Amino acid sequence: MALTRIGLAGLAVMGQNLALNIAEKGFPISVYNRTTSKVDETVQRAKAEGNLPVYGFHDPASFVNSIQKPRVVIMLVKAGAPVDQTIATLAAHLEQGDCIIDGGNEWYENTERREKAMEERGLLYLGMGVSGGEEGARNGPSLMPGGSFEAYKYIEDIVLKVAAQVPDSGPCVTYIGKGGSGNFVKMVHNGIEYGDMQLISEAYDVLKSVGKLTNSELHQVFSEWNKGELLSFLIEITADIFGIKDEQGEGYLVDKVLDKTGMKGTGKWTVQQAAELSVAAPTIEASLDSRFLSGLKDERVEASKIFQGDYSTGLPVDKAQLIEDVRQALYASKICSYAQGMNIIKAKSSEKGWGLNLGELARIWKGGCIIRAIFLDRIKKAYDRNPDLANLLVDPEFAQEIMDRQAAWRRVVCLAINNGVSTPGMSASLAYFDSYRRDRLPANLVQAQRDYFGAHTYERVDMPGSFHTEWFKIARNISKN
Repeated sequence: MALTRIGLAGLAVMGQNLALNIAEKGFPISVYNRTTSKVDETVQRAKAEGNLPVYGFHDPASFVNSIQKPRVVIMLVKAGAPVDQTIATLAAHLEQGDCIIDGGNEWYENTERREKAMEERGLLYLGMGVSGGEEGARNGPSLMPGGSFEAYKYIEDIVLKVAAQVPDSGPCVTYIGKGGSGNFVKMVHNGIEYGDMQLISEAYDVLKSVGKLTNSELHQVFSEWNKGELLSFLIEITADIFGIKDEQGEGYLVDKVLDKTGMKGTGKWTVQQAAELSVAAPTIEASLDSRFLSGLKDERVEASKIFQGDYSTGLPVDKAQLIEDVRQALYASKICSYAQGMNIIKAKSSEKGWGLNLGELARIWKGGCIIRAIFLDRIKKAYDRNPDLANLLVDPEFAQEIMDRQAAWRRVVCLAINNGVSTPGMSASLAYFDSYRRDRLPANLVQAQRDYFGAHTYERVDMPGSFHTEWFKIARNISKN
């Protein structure tokens, strides 16, 4: 057989689907997996799905040698030690100038460490975020490659065709930047995704618990929302979920799903990075805390027995008004979640000197990925208008939209609180907006307290310099007098 254009190692469903996508776009591909049955399975799928040019290999040497030089191998294996093991297996057969691409959700510093180690061996390395899940990998994901620009040029022709294609916007891929920037951007993308999913679940909770909407009504509401400004993949699949009946019992399947959310770590990494960078990201943080609390299912069941009672106000609710208010609250909260994510990326880019283009990131998220949404086009335009935008909230268009929606937003949060329904994401988003829009916060008292007990000093609003006051002595003298 002739040499193939590229190789892929790691044939779980994501790996298989990406390999088939690459082959379908006209690039012959070699595939390898440590468990050889996965190799055979992938080759069989390739035959069944149109005799695609996918060639399977059961040993790493023949796999690597089947690829044209300079060789490019994509890895799709679990983050951490399995990546290092796969690199060691592949590198033993690669030659100077060949390239390894990690397509998993890897910690960005691991990618930077590996890039340096590969460089010492004369190999090129890329960390490439891949978003879109199984369906995206097969039919067109959003791709976020970062690391060696030379390595990116090796695969540019492939990724431009394999990525999701958005009319008037182009392929959902771009060279992100140096080092671990591709993995970092994908990590924050996932953090925004956490926030988005949490906000949608809160909209559902308010509509169901306070508005008493049925699953059939929720299906209709979310389907309608997906025709307007909330048009997005997550709203679309939410509408679908509410329409699916339980095949193994009565009623709807969503009501049988255990209220315990799993996670793989990228949301936690995002929150940790926000803290390291001193960037406020309360919406994303609230979504992570909500997943932690969901995991305490047994504790919550016991707590519900202790705190029994009717927490609802019992007041009548105008369903149509509630639906419209929740729609507006969800949209305003989403803006805050995306603003926080973009600020984390901007801060990291500044710290590392990556020079990331936030408008271009919004563009490649418009298709293929989990957070794809119509309003990403407007986020792109906001950063195109002002690449140095301090915060998405102060873009004139988004600022006006938030002002137009804040009354509904406040009504929803207050209604939820008064009815004992937790809306941590919406509440955190609103608090973020209310803090950001105020020219003076009660932080003056906190700084005075710090100076009182720790002599941390403070600045004044009426004169320059750093000051310390003997608060304790003055307070005691006042009390004596």
